[in-house]
Amino acid sequence: MTLLCVDQLVKIFPAQKTWWGKVKSPEFNAVKGISFSIKEGENVGLLGSNGAGKTTTIQMLLSTLLPTAGQITYFGKNFFTHRSEILQHVGFASTYARLPGGLTVMENLHLYGRLYGLSYTKRIESIQYYLKRFDLWHVRDQETCSLSAGQKTGIMLAKAFLAEPRIVLLDEPTAALDPDIAQEVRTFVIQQQKERGVSFLFTSHNMSEVNQICDRVLVMQKGRIIANNTPQQLAASVSKVRVDLMVVDGLKRAIVHAQTQGLIYMVHGRTIEVEVDEQAIAHLLQALAGLGVQYTEIGIKKPSLEDYFLRLVQKGREQ
Repeated sequence: MTLLCVDQLVKIFPAQKTWWGKVKSPEFNAVKGISFSIKEGENVGLLGSNGAGKTTTIQMLLSTLLPTAGQITYFGKNFFTHRSEILQHVGFASTYARLPGGLTVMENLHLYGRLYGLSYTKRIESIQYYLKRFDLWHVRDQETCSLSAGQKTGIMLAKAFLAEPRIVLLDEPTAALDPDIAQEVRTFVIQQQKERGVSFLFTSHNMSEVNQICDRVLVMQKGRIIANNTPQQLAASVSKVRVDLMVVDGLKRAIVHAQTQGLIYMVHGRTIEVEVDEQAIAHLLQALAGLGVQYTEIGIKKPSLEDYFLRLVQKGREQ
């Protein structure tokens, strides 16, 4: 079942002018007719460099920004005509969102529970469950302004899941968190997907995290979706592999060979790393053997999602 369908979504920010008519900033097309869908129980990553349009897209999916054009459909219903009903089943958490700092954790979560229309009994039950799940029950009476970054993230996630949503939008939920806390968040996301069939739209700059969590990845660049595939298939689209050799004799000859063949290489002490097409690995090793290059260790690193993303960013800068 398709939970979310986005069709030709556009967001244009109008030009900003001073009161006397001078243009301060020109019209900006942040999102340029994107379309995608998310199925029940599917984790979808939304990747792109800063300014690609990810945050603007998330804001339109939450109705905090109105689209210039296009349609958003949740659960088979038009978002613009069934907004209140739909948002009862949509969760949101972000590292960059802020809870009212003068309220305690319990006061914050009760407030959001009431906005979701939860009864007092249901609010107490859900708040207690999620605070204990994130080991935050002991801070329930503290003001949120006194909490650590990791604790605030846990509270944001608790808020997002209070009403048992069917789909959750997560905007870089693990940014700036300690590795152990970030892993706990990832474990929780995977658990919610498997046990409750919750769907996620997940933005992150941590490529290993996206690879671990996401079934599929949407890649945005300059307001458009330029790729829609699994993390593994996106990584495989980068044809180059890196061959690492610990050279004991002939390092200079190996460097000269890489230079004359126009290969990208790096040298770290006695180790040379050379980028080649996967099918050219054997040819490289044969050529080095013919030059008398001797090595004691060899490592072959296949492309990763991070390699794909870095290449995407580089191409974007060159355009």
